[in-house]
Amino acid sequence: MSTRIPLFPLGTVLFPGLVLPLNIFEDRYRQLVRDLLDKPEPREFGVIAIRHGRETGVDGVSDLYEVGCTAEIRQVAELDDGRYTLVTVGARRFRLKGLTDPAPYLEADVDLLEDDAGDEAAAALAVKPVQKAFLQYLSALADHRGATFELPELPDEPVLLSYLVAAAIVVDMSDKQRLLAAPDAAQRLAADRELLSREIRMLRTLPTTPAPDLRYAPYSPN
Repeated sequence: MSTRIPLFPLGTVLFPGLVLPLNIFEDRYRQLVRDLLDKPEPREFGVIAIRHGRETGVDGVSDLYEVGCTAEIRQVAELDDGRYTLVTVGARRFRLKGLTDPAPYLEADVDLLEDDAGDEAAAALAVKPVQKAFLQYLSALADHRGATFELPELPDEPVLLSYLVAAAIVVDMSDKQRLLAAPDAAQRLAADRELLSREIRMLRTLPTTPAPDLRYAPYSPN
């Protein structure tokens, strides 16, 4: 069944369980926050990556990806100049069905997507190889940059691991979007492993590369 949610197009991909801080300064999105604060919890809006266009301006977005993720507001502060700072957490994936008129901000009819392991045996078998590949990836980055990374404690739960790796690996937005849109954890873990292998090979040949941003660590639902 479709549901209607306010929409916040961004030049990034949000994954369930991951923290996303936001600085809200455009009038239309200030109104979005005010509208959400008038509603009971959970206060959610949809974050969806921009395929073509830009984040700001009335006519900035020309094309959106099909799959996004709802963001649940966990902390909010209103500044003296009317801006808001938010701490949000990715909650539920959705598939875009249709957009409403942007007055004052975009809303969308979406179908919420299930988050499950898929082939449970395949997902369970993929956990250890993906954990190993991810740690090798971080080690290769450290060696390449002459830096030291604090290795994270990796979860054993397939869905959570699949999203953590997808969020942390440094790849193009189209690759991250493909990971978000994967039907289940088993297929996402397989794609994670494929991308990790590719990036490790590239690290051995490229002169420089960015470090992964591990600030977006999984948010505990407890």
